[in-house]
Amino acid sequence: MWQQQIQRAAQKGFHLERIFDFSAMRQHRERAAGRLAGAGVLLQELGERLLDRLDDTDRKFGAALDFGGRGVIAPALAARGMAVASADFSPNMAAIAGGTPLVLAGEDFGLKAQTYDLVVAHFSLHWLDDLPGALIQLRRALKPEGLFLASMPVLGTLAELRTALLEAEEICTGGVSPRISPFPDLRDCAGLLQRAGFALPVADADEIALLYADPFTLLQDLRDAGETNAVLARSKKFAPQNMFPMALAGLPEQDGRRRVTLRMAVLTGWAS
Repeated sequence: MWQQQIQRAAQKGFHLERIFDFSAMRQHRERAAGRLAGAGVLLQELGERLLDRLDDTDRKFGAALDFGGRGVIAPALAARGMAVASADFSPNMAAIAGGTPLVLAGEDFGLKAQTYDLVVAHFSLHWLDDLPGALIQLRRALKPEGLFLASMPVLGTLAELRTALLEAEEICTGGVSPRISPFPDLRDCAGLLQRAGFALPVADADEIALLYADPFTLLQDLRDAGETNAVLARSKKFAPQNMFPMALAGLPEQDGRRRVTLRMAVLTGWAS
């Protein structure tokens, strides 16, 4: 999808069509800032998986940018001896993230060039329309030979929930609307890094099965993490009362619990 966006942008003078509601995404993160503890265990585990990649290099990093880390990334970087700035679109989220708060006004981040030795973007880029542009901005914020490390959900994430919601909504209303974000294909990710000017771009994915004894906890985790639906074309109507119970009951079972899949892509690249 993002590769198609790049092509269309080139044809239209870099005007990307909008997919996401930026204002809604920011509001979701604002509200989630006071509820992060609800999804804290999951966010912490995913953050640790990402930061394990730092052990693959013997480079020492001084100044680091935590881009949207939700209180998981900045403390871990500070514990490694780094001076950390925590950037977020949500003022509340930036304030509790653990580093020096840096509030971003919009998709033009306004970051100073060649400022950081390390940029870590943990599950914070997938709600942006201009993902290629975001990567370019983060690469420019790195000092020469600085490291970019990011995680994001890719195609296949929440596929079970997407199918179950579509089927339940069609039964309940006779129509469907987008309720799960579109995700990039893993195959496109390394190419996006390369287009953004990163050297030695690498993208790989870890497939994680999330199991829920009570599937309603899945919806709570998404809300508490600030991952509520922010697709621009989402339905603004209240869902029928039985739609979500019907969808959650349709999730596949594993070991007596309901399963959804998270495909977590890890992206790495170096500023030249």
